[in-house]
Amino acid sequence: MAMSVAAEATAHGSRRRPHRARRLAHASVPYLLILPVVAVITAILGYPLYKLVTLSFQQYGLPELIQRKGDWIGLDNYSSVLRDQIFWRTLLRTAVFTTANVALTIVLGTSIAFLLVRVSGWVRVLLTSGLVLVWSMPAVVAVQVWYWMTNFQNGILNHVLTQAHVGDYAQHDWYATTFSKLAMVTLLIVWGAIPFVAITVYAGLAQVPHELVEAAEIDGAGPVRVFRDVTFPVLKPIFLILTSLSIIWDFGVFTQPYLLIGASHVDTSNYLMGVYVFIEGYAHSDFGRGAAISLLMLLIVAAMSVFYVRRMVKMGDAR
Repeated sequence: MAMSVAAEATAHGSRRRPHRARRLAHASVPYLLILPVVAVITAILGYPLYKLVTLSFQQYGLPELIQRKGDWIGLDNYSSVLRDQIFWRTLLRTAVFTTANVALTIVLGTSIAFLLVRVSGWVRVLLTSGLVLVWSMPAVVAVQVWYWMTNFQNGILNHVLTQAHVGDYAQHDWYATTFSKLAMVTLLIVWGAIPFVAITVYAGLAQVPHELVEAAEIDGAGPVRVFRDVTFPVLKPIFLILTSLSIIWDFGVFTQPYLLIGASHVDTSNYLMGVYVFIEGYAHSDFGRGAAISLLMLLIVAAMSVFYVRRMVKMGDAR
């Protein structure tokens, strides 16, 4: 009797082991699928990031670059940056700049997406084609076009405003003050970023149940109420992703402000973080200090984006 019980227990345990193995194999499939991606990203970004971290702890200028060997100075680069008032003023200016860019991009891009839904087919094709052309334009080309439009000597913007009797804008310099310089940069960046937001939100609007919209309108809900109670919950994950990406892109922007303002007119009064790290790291040939600023920027962007990332994770867990 005892032997039969033992045999039955052994058989039962042997049946449970393959079952646990199948469950374990099934649970490991997602991790195995993303393993190649993680391996490639680690191979591409891991070593440069490691070198950047080690460089930030070294005194590394032109002499060290020639010798290919830096002098270890510990946290001196970080303490030097954190004691620099230019860094804190640049950080505050960049935070305000990023907030304005992201807000304008999301609002205007969403508005255009709703416009695409309501216009006729051929108008939608024309608008979408224009958005794609703007999106595909290289940043350097966009800067040259924008500067030609806003040039104080023969810019088309001054001519149009003057001919429209908005005021006398002949020889008006749109880059005379720090605020106007950054405002022009903001308009250029928002102009280039709107297509991505508009097309993405337009694609998301196709997922909004039309029946729910019609039911809300029949119940007397206005456009704002329909958007808040029906459309926004569906588009919320898209807005979280777009906002997070926009923060990352706009906080570290370099090409547009550096080229549009002009290298000869870039100074501490109009620094943004992307320009600041370039000036400190490359123009001043202090690569260790530049590496420290880059890592601080990485931490700041991560802190600014953590709210949106957590919200996306919570929404994924809720589903």
